[in-house]
Amino acid sequence: MNTILIIAHAPLAHALRTCALHVFPDCGADVAAIDVQPNLPPEETLAMARIAMAQLLSPRPASGVLVLTDIFGATPCNVAQKLVDGVASRLITGVNLPMLLRSVSYRNEPLEALVSRAVVGGTQGVMQVAITAPQNQARRTHDPDQHDHQQ
Repeated sequence: MNTILIIAHAPLAHALRTCALHVFPDCGADVAAIDVQPNLPPEETLAMARIAMAQLLSPRPASGVLVLTDIFGATPCNVAQKLVDGVASRLITGVNLPMLLRSVSYRNEPLEALVSRAVVGGTQGVMQVAITAPQNQARRTHDPDQHDHQQ
């Protein structure tokens, strides 16, 4: 089984993990979070990330780790790039809740398949929603001579 490490600006990583636990209460051992604090040097964050990665891999050395970060080019992503090795781990940036939930749902699949599902879940979870639904559009003033039926 693959595990998931979220590295994001504080408090996003832990908030996302909490949401995942709300939907999947059994995923606690498989999802870890590191909140990057504003005044902490990147080296300290990297040290924490290495410890978290080792803890995720220790009970199941054959599994991989999917690392999710919030913004490409920011400290969480830069730290994660130093962390992943490309063999037992993969990195995706732009994490959102749909991506995380999809990742947790399919964490039993091979790592490459999990990466694809996570990216698709994250992109499909972003959409514009109409402010008013078509059935809520303003109706014409009622003309008593017409038979106007709402369907």
